[in-house]
Amino acid sequence: MTISRFEDLEIWQDARSLCKTIKTLTCKTPFFNDFKLRDQIRSSSGSIMDNIAEGFERDGNKEFIQFLTIAKGSNGETRSQSYRAFDYDYITQKELDNLLEQTEALGKKIGNFIKYLKNSELKGKKFK
Repeated sequence: MTISRFEDLEIWQDARSLCKTIKTLTCKTPFFNDFKLRDQIRSSSGSIMDNIAEGFERDGNKEFIQFLTIAKGSNGETRSQSYRAFDYDYITQKELDNLLEQTEALGKKIGNFIKYLKNSELKGKKFK
């Protein structure tokens, strides 16, 4: 089965879900009032889904892998910022555990997808 839209990628859907979770958590005080951390974690979580989408739209595996690598890095940044939010008492242990579960699962999926693309015979629309 061929995927023709980035919206159909499971990793993009998972990244979108993470982004929504972050948005919900950062709307609560006192997290909302820490403008720098709030904006930083929103930005890094949004970067995950945006880089997956941008890489997909490039139509070639090399560029897609490059953007997936950036998305994976932003995922790690989001996970690190989650610890900081917990350490500052902005989120509960349960909320932290949920974020860690989401980011760890997403990081593995992105990593596995990168491996798949590196080993794939298909090289994207540019190479047909």
